[in-house]
Amino acid sequence: MIRRMQFALAAAAVSLSAVGMPAAAQTVMKVGTETNGVPFSFLDPATHQMQGFMVDLIQAVGKHAGFTPAVEAMDFSALISSLTSQKIDIIASAMYITDKRRQVIDFTKPVYTYGEGMIVPATDKTDYDSYQAFKGRVVGAQVGTVYGESLKNTGLFKEVKIYDTIPDIIRDVNAGRIDAGIADYPTLSYYLGLGQFPRTRLVQSYKASLPGSIGLGLRQGEDALKQKLQAALDEIKRNGELDALLKKWKLV
Repeated sequence: MIRRMQFALAAAAVSLSAVGMPAAAQTVMKVGTETNGVPFSFLDPATHQMQGFMVDLIQAVGKHAGFTPAVEAMDFSALISSLTSQKIDIIASAMYITDKRRQVIDFTKPVYTYGEGMIVPATDKTDYDSYQAFKGRVVGAQVGTVYGESLKNTGLFKEVKIYDTIPDIIRDVNAGRIDAGIADYPTLSYYLGLGQFPRTRLVQSYKASLPGSIGLGLRQGEDALKQKLQAALDEIKRNGELDALLKKWKLV
């Protein structure tokens, strides 16, 4: 009788313990993104929250892959070093997938493809179709992007000035300090569409020569995470969520 009572009490204790035990917390993944990469990622001044296509994308991926993204804003040039030093777990930004970057980090399959655009002072009415026309002149590009290195390697220009952000490039074109700026077309289009830089225009006749694709970045060798991310991206593409996000951020 005593043994039966001891067993019943023990069972009750286990049952109460299980009831009071919280469900396992969902995994949190630190996600690095760029502060000034509209419409892909940017800090909304009204809400002080990160927004943009890549921010929405990683939220959708996390929902399907079973983790909670903790989005951390930083300079574009700090993204790869933050990933390799394990300060973040994933890069969700407008970062081209290139062979050079693949030597350091890994990527999922591409989720979006686009090319560069050109801005010039509004007083320059020439219909440029290439940056070749700026031989011997001063142009600008963003640090850490493929554009700065590619422009320097041509040997065409008097100087290729490197800027921390795309708005910095636009300001110098707007002020007449450089002859042209080369940067992501969607981002240039977004900023100029705000009407804050009336002395700068986007060259509509320009033909992109440095197109690239973007995806999610992760550390090399993390095959399980890569499979999880890719499976979520495949599902988002299949069920129409990806198309909806592209339309929301006017990328189609």
